[in-house]
Amino acid sequence: MIYLLYGEDNYIKNEYLKKIKKKFEELKLGINYIQIDENNCQNIISDIETPAFGYDTKLIVSRNCGLVKKKNVVGEKLAEYLKSNDIEGIELALIENDIDKTTSLYKIIEKIGQIKECKEKTPRELIVQIKSIANLYKVNIKENTAQYLIECVGTNMEDIINELRKLIEYEGNGNEITIKDIDALTVKKVESVIFDLTDNLGKKNIKEAIEVLHNLLYSKEPIQKILVMLYNHFKKLYIVKISNETNILQALKLKPNQTFLINKYQNQARFFEKNELRSILEEFINLDEKSKNGRIDLNVGLESVLCKYCS
Repeated sequence: MIYLLYGEDNYIKNEYLKKIKKKFEELKLGINYIQIDENNCQNIISDIETPAFGYDTKLIVSRNCGLVKKKNVVGEKLAEYLKSNDIEGIELALIENDIDKTTSLYKIIEKIGQIKECKEKTPRELIVQIKSIANLYKVNIKENTAQYLIECVGTNMEDIINELRKLIEYEGNGNEITIKDIDALTVKKVESVIFDLTDNLGKKNIKEAIEVLHNLLYSKEPIQKILVMLYNHFKKLYIVKISNETNILQALKLKPNQTFLINKYQNQARFFEKNELRSILEEFINLDEKSKNGRIDLNVGLESVLCKYCS
């Protein structure tokens, strides 16, 4: 049997893979359990044909090799192989982030195998699951706190589970996870930290804004990446200012499960006038050019832009 598990949510893909693994009483890496990545994916057909000595069945797992994309030579060869060969005794799982449904490999898997799209869940579904997991460990979490957790760590269930485990262990039986706990214990996505920085900037809290910037640098985030993210963030705030309510989701290029971010962008945009946002964007562009020409240190320049706005 061949399986194609694709989509953005690694947690869901791994849960499906666990179900496949349960078919095996024992898995011996290199014998009846083969792991394939982009470095050895060219061997996938020979791995299929090599007997699992001492075992009746073999599991082959390919991760993010791009096999189900156009012009992937290995994927095309695998499709041709599957058209004329029976892979009885083989459980083949192709795990991908992105695929192309027009490829011959996708079409053959559609006929002889199983395909599962692993979409990220909606915020509502995530909140229900967060509360359910916490309840299993007899730990309470309010709905607004679960929503805040999603805003901080993102909508990927794998990331949420990792952070939720820490919070559950910290609180213990019968206690409640709070927003304060989330701020103290979770590793926030950089996007969430950029929101924090911008909140402080909008409120003219320069000390706090600079502190958030320093914390980003302390966590080894490259200063050039921070500049790009700040530019993109303020660009979205500017888009909110000039867009109609009807096309704002499309204008911001948000995923369907990120609609909750619209309110956050709208609330932050109220701190700024359109001309202020345009001015800040121009400052970021000029800073990028000057830093690349060696005319200014990027760290100093970025702090200068933030201080200039708050002065």
